[in-house]
This record gives sequence, structure tokens and C-alpha cells, in this order.
Amino acid sequence: MANRHHSAIKAARQSLKRQERNRSILRRVRTYIKRVHGAVKDNKTDEAKASLREATSELHKAVTKGTLHRNTASRWVSRLASRVNTLSTK
Repeated sequence: MANRHHSAIKAARQSLKRQERNRSILRRVRTYIKRVHGAVKDNKTDEAKASLREATSELHKAVTKGTLHRNTASRWVSRLASRVNTLSTK
């Protein structure tokens, strides 16, 4: 815990709130990413495309909340999309 200064105590409180919010957002994002991976693993093209759309949306929401950096989210979307696209070429 912060030491004596009111501003430091408040900053510590805010940090805990942010940490909790960021954890919940990232947990949600990872769930959607796992759905895409599962659909790709099972060779379900339509399900993978639908899951990709949802995961992309969640990733962009995480960016607007400030949890993820824009480039990180774009990189993750790109990697997921390339995995889904390998299904449609098979």
C-alpha cells in the first residue's frame, strides 16, 4: 500500500481498479480468440469466420478501453485472419 500521501493512496486505489478492469477485458478477448482457434482446429470454416468477426470486435473494444495497444490488436487480428483464411484455401 502507498505511504502516507493522500495522492499516493488514491493512485494505488485507481491502479487496482484499472487492473481489475483490464484483467476482465483481456479474459474476455482471450475467450473469443480461443473460439477462433477451436473452430480452425476442427476445420469449421463458417464457424471460424463468425468467431473471427466477434473476436475482431472484442479486440477493437479492448483498444478503445485502453487495455490493448492498437498495433497489438491489429497484429492479433491479422494472425487470426491468416489462420481462418488457410481453411478456405483447403
